[in-house]
Amino acid sequence: MSKVLIIGAGGVGAVVVHKCASLPETFSEITLASRTKSKCDAIAAQLSRPIKTAAVDADNVAELVALIEAEKPALVINVALPYQDLTIMDACLATGVNYLDTANYEPLDTAKFEYSWQWAYQDRFKEAGLMALLGSGFDPGATNVFTAYIAKHYFDEIHELDIIDVNGGDHGYPFATNFNPEINIREVTAECRHFENGDFVTTPAMSRKASFTCPEGVGTYNIYRMYHEELESLVVNFPTLKRAQFWMSFGDSYLKHLEVLGNVGMTGIEPVEFQGQEIVPIQFLKALLPDPSTLGPRTKGKTCIGCVVKGIKDGKEKIVYCYNIKDHQDCYHEVQSQAISYTTGVPAMIGAKLMLEGTWQGQGIFNIEQMDPDPFMEGLNAYGLPWTVIELDSFELSD
Repeated sequence: MSKVLIIGAGGVGAVVVHKCASLPETFSEITLASRTKSKCDAIAAQLSRPIKTAAVDADNVAELVALIEAEKPALVINVALPYQDLTIMDACLATGVNYLDTANYEPLDTAKFEYSWQWAYQDRFKEAGLMALLGSGFDPGATNVFTAYIAKHYFDEIHELDIIDVNGGDHGYPFATNFNPEINIREVTAECRHFENGDFVTTPAMSRKASFTCPEGVGTYNIYRMYHEELESLVVNFPTLKRAQFWMSFGDSYLKHLEVLGNVGMTGIEPVEFQGQEIVPIQFLKALLPDPSTLGPRTKGKTCIGCVVKGIKDGKEKIVYCYNIKDHQDCYHEVQSQAISYTTGVPAMIGAKLMLEGTWQGQGIFNIEQMDPDPFMEGLNAYGLPWTVIELDSFELSD
């Protein structure tokens, strides 16, 4: 029986609250906090059990500390913006509370995704006797655990990793993003980095395209190579990897709109002056686009996210594919969310559950693949994200 403080009331936060609330034997008390308390109250009204709500500015360490001291949770689940990871970690250190998030820190003024800022907290968390679990979403998160599970059970050494994220859903809008527009667009337009022969190789954003056919009739999609933060930790924790790549699907309409918006400066992150005040173009664009948390009832189709791993077992080359397929409408009927938020929120709940129950323990900073993958994989099957492992005869991504 443990109390948790969940910070962030967007689409992912709503899923985390729903799933935690369904397990009162683990999450005995829940407080949901956000800058806008009315968003928390709206999520709370969807639940069959009462939770507390609060307003907090996650950029303000003093406010965070005051809230944590008032609520006294056993764990803080951070599903706020990636810009706020460090302030929330600082508040957890100040109050002696364990920490979990779903995405790595990035500076507000630079589209740069890396773990260095959070890994720098290693000694402070270790000396405080606290645990910080990084990246307990889907990608990063489940994809890291898929890799660890495959490495543990199917290989002596893993050599190549391709993480493939396909969203076959259709929300009916000409252009919308399935999670926070500002974070989504910054991520997609950033330079690509993939790991090859001991180092990261930089290429222009989405300059490599391939076709991928998903299993179980989900369909064939164009996927584009891009950088994603789990590559950085996975190549450290699995040093036998010789190549690691991340791929994501995008439709032609999304890409065309993104190209035009970029050409006219609407995806910029530098402030510009407009009628006597400064605005950040991408933040203004975010205000114009549909709120991802409202896409649930509109989105039809399925996601297919997984990892293809090549390696050696008993001296022979082997290829294994572990994946999850999730229907958008199934998610909406269960928790009033589309599958992108669902596939991130469920792993956050599972990671929190394993920490609170003592299955995953430690002192310091941990990426999720450093933990035993088996109980997490069991949790995915139990709480809405069943997975499949198949062996492949061959695997090549062709342009």
